[in-house]
Amino acid sequence: MLLAYLSASPADFEQIWYFTRTELLLRDDGLAVWKWDPNVKPHVTDTNNASDGDMLIAYALALAGTAWKRNDYILAASRMAQALLAETVVHAAGHTLLLPGSQGFAATDREDGPVVNPSYWIYEAIPVMAALAPSDAWQKLSDDGLTLLKTMQFGPRKLPAEWVSLSGQPQPAQGFDSEFAYNAIRIPLYLARGGVTDKALLTRLQQGMSQDGVPATIDLTTGRTKTVLPDAGYRIVNDVVACVVDGTKLPISALQFAPTLYYPSTLQLLGLA
Repeated sequence: MLLAYLSASPADFEQIWYFTRTELLLRDDGLAVWKWDPNVKPHVTDTNNASDGDMLIAYALALAGTAWKRNDYILAASRMAQALLAETVVHAAGHTLLLPGSQGFAATDREDGPVVNPSYWIYEAIPVMAALAPSDAWQKLSDDGLTLLKTMQFGPRKLPAEWVSLSGQPQPAQGFDSEFAYNAIRIPLYLARGGVTDKALLTRLQQGMSQDGVPATIDLTTGRTKTVLPDAGYRIVNDVVACVVDGTKLPISALQFAPTLYYPSTLQLLGLA
């Protein structure tokens, strides 16, 4: 939906929104289910929400509704922002946090809870959420997300884990691999798109997540590379950081888009946008 808005494609946007509201907005609290499988029936295989997905839906609806004068989009965006605020934005462990889902991550759900995923903070969208569902909590969420990210320096590469326990000092959460994984690759991109230009933070992430300049997943305990990610969609994250930090122009390879897998292709399009 966000990519359809950014590419000025109202028809595509409406088609994706139709699928979203008919197939995913099935919960009683106004949030979307996160897991839909076309190969099984019923298609929804996990009814928990994914808070970053909900924020992206609300953000895209708000942008499109404003640009295309669609009050129905804005109303839907407001409802989802209010649901996010009520169900997933919490004050815990001395911070305002975004729980990754409404179930399974709070201190009452896990011994090492609350558990957060730092890649779920979509900094560019948070001010829009505050306009849709006014609350001081949104600014605190943004501020505390950055504060926590600066403290998440695990292992020899000083990188955040994908899943982080905040029951005490931040540490990789129990039951998950201690790694800087696929989701975490997008953290520097979300920072840059959100206007965060902290050179020390961006440089630490860029250097820590790279193998010979190419993004990779990293074992946090050893600092060893697990999987190198040469796709242009992953590489553009480092390219965008270099542009923000020292003005380096994006290479030709980053500007040439050829669809591959969903995730890196999405990252490349967001980087280009």
